[in-house]
Amino acid sequence: MEDKPLRSRQWFGKQGKDGFIYRAWMKNQGIPAHQLQGKPVIGICNTWSELTPCNAHFRELAQSVKNGIYEAGGYPVEFPVMSLGETLIKPTAMLYRNLVSMDVEESIRANPVDGVVLLCGCDKTTPALVMGACSVNIPTIVVSGGPMLTGKYRGRDIGTSDIWRFFADHQTGQMNDEDLYAAEACMARSQGHCAVMGTASTMACMVESLGLSLAGNAAIPAADSRRKALAHLSGNRIVEMVKEDLKLSDILTRQAFENAITVNAAIGGSTNFIIHLLAIAGRIGVDLNMDDFNTSARNIPLLANLQPSGKYFMEDFYYAGGLPALMKELHNQLNSKAITVSGNPLSSNYQNAECFNRELIAPVETPFNPVAGIVVLKGNLCENGAVLKPSAASPALMQHTGKAVVFENIEDFNHRVNHPDLDVDKNSVLVLKNAGPKGYPGMPEVGNMLIPKKLMDQGVTDMVRISDGRMSGTGFGTVVLHVSPEAAVGGTLAIVQDGDMISLDVAAGILHLHVSDEEIATRKAALVLDHQVSKRGYTYLYQTHVEQAHLGADLDFLKGSSGSEVARDSH
Repeated sequence: MEDKPLRSRQWFGKQGKDGFIYRAWMKNQGIPAHQLQGKPVIGICNTWSELTPCNAHFRELAQSVKNGIYEAGGYPVEFPVMSLGETLIKPTAMLYRNLVSMDVEESIRANPVDGVVLLCGCDKTTPALVMGACSVNIPTIVVSGGPMLTGKYRGRDIGTSDIWRFFADHQTGQMNDEDLYAAEACMARSQGHCAVMGTASTMACMVESLGLSLAGNAAIPAADSRRKALAHLSGNRIVEMVKEDLKLSDILTRQAFENAITVNAAIGGSTNFIIHLLAIAGRIGVDLNMDDFNTSARNIPLLANLQPSGKYFMEDFYYAGGLPALMKELHNQLNSKAITVSGNPLSSNYQNAECFNRELIAPVETPFNPVAGIVVLKGNLCENGAVLKPSAASPALMQHTGKAVVFENIEDFNHRVNHPDLDVDKNSVLVLKNAGPKGYPGMPEVGNMLIPKKLMDQGVTDMVRISDGRMSGTGFGTVVLHVSPEAAVGGTLAIVQDGDMISLDVAAGILHLHVSDEEIATRKAALVLDHQVSKRGYTYLYQTHVEQAHLGADLDFLKGSSGSEVARDSH
């Protein structure tokens, strides 16, 4: 610590009027003077909110972190940042991910903290907090909130992925309103985020595989006392990280990002993983692009038998050995020497791990599914790329050609999808426009469009669906997402018409519109871009500066870092 003075001493160690003010107003909370005299000050960045049900237990979790910080000789200071409740925020939580990252970045930089613990759980809170922290680059550790306990409904296990099945059954009369009401009370039966390998669980696995959390962080259920124990130990560890000056830039190397991509393939992680990992890479300065998600995940099979790609739930995953047990299977595919927040190589996180359920965590030699990862598609319909999750798709549709049924926006889709006169059959390709970053705005999770009712009545359960939007990590189906450039900025998606033939070839990585280059050019020349741009506030800022999906949908002026130094005092 003597070689590297504590950052907080620029506040609390200052002499004169400024130092007097910095210390005096902290002492109005009953803080003894010695707490501000040379101890590492650790910020606890808390996304607690009753409007974010996934994170509603974070006050209690924060106390466990504080206990660990005190024990290790640090001084904790908890601060709030904007919280994103995926299930409540309109028009979409993704619109505000970048805003939260700004809140986090400036809150850390502007205040006297030497290290920071990020408390995150719900989908966007994890990438937003990591993005913001990367742009400051001080010692940082992540504590996830944990998944909720598995839902129990009429003798069977359920989770968030079942919502789509329940609604389809309701549409076809197999469930009534009373059944749905009973199911909703049975599904979310404890604190925590979604119980399946949706985006929240994917993000928790992401930070563990990147090396940003202690081993085992990803899967401990929120209601399990061991979640609090891990939070306590994380509080211990962040104090040591400050003493070692172990920063995010030391951990988030190119090798760490490759590890995260490999692990995401093996767990059947959400397609949202791509857009968030790209944004984090952009903040820390690692060169990552869409093609890396094909290359690094090549020949990585699906090892985790978890919904929506499999049968089990995150609670079961933890009991089976959790992410360390799965990563042990991937040892030969991982950059095992990459450093983690523990100060040790990644291999130390899993070398002693055991698997207790081979039906849930399969060996590499006999995987649950040889098809895994996220396929990046290219073609004239997605010049900069699009993505598809093969493990959640129908094998029969992985190579498919059909006529486009086009919806100009989500309102158009909702108005017409169940109309009996809709010209659609089981071989059609549903195309949704204007669901991208600028066009919606915010890129909502509407890509896994409902099957038209008249086809569901015929027993159709999946179709090829294409959009510039996203899909919930809990969703499934043969769904092409993140088409870039989006329709709102004049991408080829914007000029697709009803009846155009579209081919999807997942094995070849191709998405092709069967329209000549000349006709595409003619249609684009006649195209009138009429998506509405907000006239004020954050939404105006977002629509003006958001980048396309293949770049991570960050704001262009937020790329990179402004560091941790603050040159001027406040008085």
